[in-house]
This record gives sequence, structure tokens and C-alpha cells, in this order.
Amino acid sequence: MQRYEYKVVPAPLKGEKARGAKTLADRFALTLTQLMNELGRDGWEYQRSDTLPCEERVGFTGKSTSFQNMLVFRRALEAAATAPRVAEPVAAASAHVAAPVMAAPAAAPVAAPAADPVPAFFRRDEEPTPAALSATLTARPSDAEPPRTPAPAVEAPLGAAPSLGPARGNGVAAE
Repeated sequence: MQRYEYKVVPAPLKGEKARGAKTLADRFALTLTQLMNELGRDGWEYQRSDTLPCEERVGFTGKSTSFQNMLVFRRALEAAATAPRVAEPVAAASAHVAAPVMAAPAAAPVAAPAADPVPAFFRRDEEPTPAALSATLTARPSDAEPPRTPAPAVEAPLGAAPSLGPARGNGVAAE
């Protein structure tokens, strides 16, 4: 199965001035062509363009949604790095034939592994087991903090609302 890596770049917002490109559409097309040819030289294949929402802050507490145009490119990963590792078949126990014992050949020097072509965000890190995670937890000392007791429930007597009395003007008359 072929594996790919992807690259997403923002689409150009305006065209660059160039000789022979007189209209806005010509300038924009030239800028887009240059961007796509530059990535194509590096082996990136154009897939599609997407318009995606992006939430931005406006002022102190406000938010606004704008839309960003993105270009999606992909390229195939190296075949050697993506080839599935196939385990050798195990011979059946009934077909076991004793072979003469020979001295093991000298081990050939192993070349250093090539740099991993898979980007870091595609690599799968080993997740720790629950036992390993629980071993990292520290117990809370029992004498550092006294045990908490729930607060006693307080109930207000029924029908006993505070009396506010009539409003007083304090020298301000609403006439």
C-alpha cells in the first residue's frame, strides 16, 4: 500500500507584478503557477484547494470567523520505508528435520539507519501501560492535611423573609 505525506500551504492573496501580466487575473495566475511549480520541483503533487473557517480574536473579547484558502499537496513516501514487514513463516513441528550444526557466519556490519522520512506528527509513540502510569503517581501524605468533614446543613425557617420596609427618599423627592 502506497503511503503519502501531505503539505498544506496558504493560497496567494494577491498576484505579483510581472512583465506581460497586465490584468489582476493574469498576475494571480502567474503567482499561483510559480508556487505550484516550485512545490512540484520538490516532488509535491497538487491535490485540491480548500476554504476553511478560522476563528480570530477581534478587540478584547470578541471573536470573528474568517475563511482561509489553502492548497493541499502530497508526495509518496519512499517505498523501502513504507514496505510492510513480513514475518518469515514458521515451519510445522512435524516437518522438523535435524540439520547439522555449523559455526555461525560473522555478522556483517550494519549500516546506520537512514533518517526517518515520516514526519513527527505521523509517528506512533509507544503509549505507557496503566501499570507504568500508576507507578509514577505519588501518594498524598495523610498527616499533611486533616480530613475534611462536610459542612453542616443550614435550613432557613419557612415563611421568614426579611422585612425591607417602605422606601425612604433621603431628601430626594420624585415629584
